[in-house]
Amino acid sequence: MTALLTSHIWLDDRGVAWIDNSNVKVIEVALDHLSDCPRAEEIYEAHGGYLSLGQIHAALAYYHDNKAEMDRTIAEQVERAAKLRLESLDSPGRQRLRARGLLP
Repeated sequence: MTALLTSHIWLDDRGVAWIDNSNVKVIEVALDHLSDCPRAEEIYEAHGGYLSLGQIHAALAYYHDNKAEMDRTIAEQVERAAKLRLESLDSPGRQRLRARGLLP
């Protein structure tokens, strides 16, 4: 019997985990899993069948094997997004939209 290992996951030069043959990062599947698609089948449907169940399970396994690091990355991204949102609340574009009555 020959053992076969198929990981479906690769790391880029910055250490970001990607799913093979796709433009999807593992962290995106992890976010789906954490938010509204806890089951692999739901993630499969959410991605319109673009990813195989094998790819999704591999991404979830990678997430769980590296949970502390990935959760830290997610928290940093959430913090950065909140900061950028606050910085853009009074941007020139938003000021123009408010002047037109298109934003409160």
